[in-house]
Amino acid sequence: MKNKSNIYKMAVIGVMAAVICILGPLSIPIGVIPISFTNLAIYFALYTLGMKKGSVSYIIYMLIGFVGVPVFSGFTGGPSKILGPTGGYIIGFFFMALIAGFFIDTFFNKWYLCFIGMVVGTAVCYAFGTVWLSYQAHLSLGSALAAGVIPFIPGDLIKILIATLIGPQIRKPLIKANLFQA
Repeated sequence: MKNKSNIYKMAVIGVMAAVICILGPLSIPIGVIPISFTNLAIYFALYTLGMKKGSVSYIIYMLIGFVGVPVFSGFTGGPSKILGPTGGYIIGFFFMALIAGFFIDTFFNKWYLCFIGMVVGTAVCYAFGTVWLSYQAHLSLGSALAAGVIPFIPGDLIKILIATLIGPQIRKPLIKANLFQA
């Protein structure tokens, strides 16, 4: 029975990594940093899998992109993408997953706390991305914020709101069917 459970866990992690790989490359170029759907896919992975397995699914996505499969925004991949100007955001998504996942797992029945957790996680991702963008593109922190954070706040808040509304509708049936195992 334990083998069957482990196979199930690996399968659902793989499926959510695939979902991130499908949504991650979809982006709208608006400058150095494109609008990406990666964070929305991560939020759904967290609601579906919980913090630990959701974060693992993101790590798998990141490794797939690192080896060159074009799963990052704009259908790009490879080490140069992680080491390039947007690499801090790619790394920051992992910490966003941990923070948002903790809030989602701990306060699942309190939507407003899940929302706050996703906002805090996104802010941490912004911090990693801004510092790295500033360093890589030789920009001041203010210029990096103007290029890599401020234009994205409204869209990211909308993605967080969508995840807050749809995420519980994904998790509740999994819990009811006894398929959700944090």
